[in-house]
Amino acid sequence: TESGQSREMMRLFDAEELVADVGDLFAPTAEEAGGSLSVSTEPGLHVVADRQLLAQALSNLVDNALKYGVQENAAPQITLSAHRSEELVVFAVGDRGPGVAEPDRARVLDRFVRLEESRTKPGNGLGLSLVAGIMRLHGGTIRLADNAPGLRVELGLPYKPPPQG
Repeated sequence: TESGQSREMMRLFDAEELVADVGDLFAPTAEEAGGSLSVSTEPGLHVVADRQLLAQALSNLVDNALKYGVQENAAPQITLSAHRSEELVVFAVGDRGPGVAEPDRARVLDRFVRLEESRTKPGNGLGLSLVAGIMRLHGGTIRLADNAPGLRVELGLPYKPPPQG
């Protein structure tokens, strides 16, 4: 993503189907763990993006939520959504886990950073840094927020109206 090679794969598409596809991919995993993955979108969420890279970013976020976004001895409760907010399409993944403390939120976007609480679980600290790289490539934004409880990760991409006619 840092080389910029994927820019040539960017196309205009409606992200509603992409969000549904990611939800369909991960819902069985959440259900097997006794939990749920709820998906909500609005129609007409047009963005210019590399669909495969955006799918990878959302998949990384949902996978992280399933691994790390669960309170001890609880089932995962994950939300995956997309909506329009002014001139942005905002994709969000939320969980009900322990969250990430505000001072650590910028740091967890760096490569190989793993918070102490996650060291007992598999991973190499690259998932969120890859998501951040994908958003940089797309000129988008990434924001980590409190989901009260849990973590909510929001990805923003510029909204592009579909061509007329």
